[in-house]
Amino acid sequence: MPEAKTRPTDENARDFIEAINHPVRRADGLLLLDMMQEASGHPPVMWGPSIVGFGTYHYRYPTGREGDAAPIGFSPRKSSLSLYGLTADPASGDLLARLGKHRVGAACLYVNTLADVDLGILRQLTEAGYRHVMSEIHQP
Repeated sequence: MPEAKTRPTDENARDFIEAINHPVRRADGLLLLDMMQEASGHPPVMWGPSIVGFGTYHYRYPTGREGDAAPIGFSPRKSSLSLYGLTADPASGDLLARLGKHRVGAACLYVNTLADVDLGILRQLTEAGYRHVMSEIHQP
């Protein structure tokens, strides 16, 4: 089996966020650092060069492929914030309907800026996503 490309690194996640040139993207990243750390109880860890993850879970697909990933995380991309794990809970649809301006991809939630969304709802999505991944998807 090929090894996963996205793995934890020793890079400092806060330094990564603080080095972002765009002031709004940097401020949003710092807010997400704190929110996701509180929701998960885990410190931020860089997964690859641009994803900040919180905690670790083990997955195993029916094909036999398995590995480790962060249950929740984000990447401050140039075009938008990519938020990972927040749509994992099947009940997330109700919260997404009240979130504000966003897009949903296969496994990501995309927001242009945190000013476009309700931060209380985003916090609920973060907490629910983390709980769901760790209770329903994690396979120790």
